[in-house]
Amino acid sequence: MKTGTAILMGLWLWHSQVLAICPVWSAARAHEEISRLQQQITQWDDAYWKEGVSAVEDGVYDQLHAQLLQWQHCFADDDPPSLTLPSPGGTIPHPVAHTGVQKLADKRAMQQWMREHNDLWVQPKVDGVAVTLKYQQGKLTQAISRGDGLKGEDWTQKVQQIPAVPQTVVGALANSVLQGEIFLQQEGHIQQKMGGMNARSKVAGLLMRKGNVSDLSSLGIFIWAWPDGPQTMSERVNQLSAAGFTLAKKFTLPADNVESVERARTHWWTSALPFVTDGVVVRMSKEPASRQWLPGQGSWLVAWKYPPVAQVAEVTAIQFTVGKSGKIAVVATLAPVMLDDKRVQRVNIGSVTRWEEWDIAPGDRILVSLAGQGIPRIDDVVWRSSERTKPMPPENRFNALTCFFASASCQEQFISRLVWAGSGAVLQLDGVGEAGWRALHQQHHFEHIFSWLALTQEQIQHTPGFANAKSEQVWHQFNLVRKQPFIRWILALGIPLPQTALNASGDRSWLQLSGRTESYWQQLPAVGPRRARQVMAWLDNAEVKQLSHWLAAQHIESFIP
Repeated sequence: MKTGTAILMGLWLWHSQVLAICPVWSAARAHEEISRLQQQITQWDDAYWKEGVSAVEDGVYDQLHAQLLQWQHCFADDDPPSLTLPSPGGTIPHPVAHTGVQKLADKRAMQQWMREHNDLWVQPKVDGVAVTLKYQQGKLTQAISRGDGLKGEDWTQKVQQIPAVPQTVVGALANSVLQGEIFLQQEGHIQQKMGGMNARSKVAGLLMRKGNVSDLSSLGIFIWAWPDGPQTMSERVNQLSAAGFTLAKKFTLPADNVESVERARTHWWTSALPFVTDGVVVRMSKEPASRQWLPGQGSWLVAWKYPPVAQVAEVTAIQFTVGKSGKIAVVATLAPVMLDDKRVQRVNIGSVTRWEEWDIAPGDRILVSLAGQGIPRIDDVVWRSSERTKPMPPENRFNALTCFFASASCQEQFISRLVWAGSGAVLQLDGVGEAGWRALHQQHHFEHIFSWLALTQEQIQHTPGFANAKSEQVWHQFNLVRKQPFIRWILALGIPLPQTALNASGDRSWLQLSGRTESYWQQLPAVGPRRARQVMAWLDNAEVKQLSHWLAAQHIESFIP
């Protein structure tokens, strides 16, 4: 969970961007939602600050806390509520204040900031907990948590047990104040793939837990500031490295331009590192005297964070789709969120049973990430709305032999059949897509899944969304498709056979196919008794037979007797 002024600034930035997005709630509903979320966050805070236990992932906490601030602003009677985080406690004054770091939104903002500053260096933004280390006469005498930037908790006893933190230093460091990040040591951590792993809370838990903690050897230290230290960055990191703080030298690179920052950011995001990171920090080599350091006023450094691995998204609607085989699938429509460079507005939940198990309703908040090939997926339901209004799913009366012909009740499965028929694996009708099929069907009232074969170029041209060039291209494809091999046509018809079995059958006409027996189908690869019965039922289906006759009348050669 985030602490200190730097995080407060980040929440304010997020907050200011979404002030206009206020839910349409009654006063009673707003009070209920805000009170419930406030109570939950208070429980998480108590567990975190009093027991050193994190009951929720860092990213989820941060986003839900920002959501609470937004709701409080939307429904405040007078002035907006102050954007304060729960008090981290602590009464020990820092010898030098923690300034925090301003977050920049993107490459363009970073480029603009860099134009106005010089002698810049880039470091990974290590994700842990910030700490002040104070050395006197060569010995570590004090370790203080960041707290509110001015005061923090006394962590001296715990930090003195961390092997990675030098307990004695010499030279210029003998009487010094250092600021850095205590982190959970990792082996080969790739941020892009593994995310934050709740590392920040794990570190905080170890340091705030009362009594002896045996896992302190798993912690490391990254020093990112030496107030009133050597004048140049090179001198600072060299002396730190010689004293045992080796990571600063290894992970501090010159930032000559925004491209060099972007390269470092990408490299550290995609490469194996010994710690969790959440972005990069660019800082000037020359820093003000430490007496000028104040929370929220670190003008000589900025951060450029990584895209989040997972985002909390609001569910705005629940929709049902019927696939070509008649299976009902549930889709959640979302308030748009960005994952990597992908704008996510929908996520598949799965079957109706799966949806009921998740218990997702409009107004809920879900944690969404990208699975393989960039497909959005649901990781968790992180907050449920107080009002549980769910739509009724359609009757489960569809199957693999329904909706070859259009009707009001068959709308979704019929469209799914069109999309399947036009896909690259079947008839290869490029450039049409689901939206195109819906437009064509709405304009021309298809009777069945092959009615588009009878469209003229003029009819296609007068379909909304089909300009002259596109209509001509689609019309040519509709004509060329007549030459597609037989196997693609029966795939479009929904034959319940895998590709391997179709290839093995060798059938090249409807006459051959329709003469096969159930025992013949059972001999083919990946076809058992159940699948063989399904094929025979498909061949005997009246609508399938009617479509085979229609294709013959359209001079599709493999269907002509």
